[in-house]
Amino acid sequence: MPATNDGERRQSVIRVPGSRRARLTPAPGTDPEPETGVVDGQADTAASAAPADRGPNDDRLRQDVPPHY
Repeated sequence: MPATNDGERRQSVIRVPGSRRARLTPAPGTDPEPETGVVDGQADTAASAAPADRGPNDDRLRQDVPPHY
């Protein structure tokens, strides 16, 4: 990464062959890996907890069709 006059490092632009868009290098002090959203088997508990969060009118609201359909 190039250094500025102050000596701090900055992101640089990387041209990608065959692509219309360029990429940036990761910013200093950041984690370039994306978050997965699933932490050690919590996906099963989140899927099973979804039906318990439903209210008494949810089924009817999902079945109702607006009159313009």
